[in-house]
Amino acid sequence: MTKTDLSQLCRDYIACLNGQDWPRLGQFVDDGVIHNGRRVGLAGYIEMLERDFDEIPDLYFDVMMLISDPPYVACRLGFDCRPRGKFLGLEVNGRGVFFTENVIYEFGSGKIVEVWSVIDKAAIEAQLASSN
Repeated sequence: MTKTDLSQLCRDYIACLNGQDWPRLGQFVDDGVIHNGRRVGLAGYIEMLERDFDEIPDLYFDVMMLISDPPYVACRLGFDCRPRGKFLGLEVNGRGVFFTENVIYEFGSGKIVEVWSVIDKAAIEAQLASSN
């Protein structure tokens, strides 16, 4: 798969997430997907995403940067949202926050087989501290 093809596949995957089109997610994510070192499988991955959208009703994955180096895609995703209640152990309670996630996807046979993800929790902490 070329860099361009892999980049487009990743953007299509992100569009699937934003559309919460869970029946289609299997087109992009392998049945045995691993997330941050833990095998969650497709069903567990969908549960994780459904929980994210439940906790953050206005969740939208904004691709700020995407770099393709097959079989890997690195993304910097931006989120401008209002999580309900606690988020990442922080009392956000509907306040508006902006944060980023740095994520690397490994693709195999046209699907995501492994995901490494780091969310910038410090950015959220700083915003919450400044709004008090």
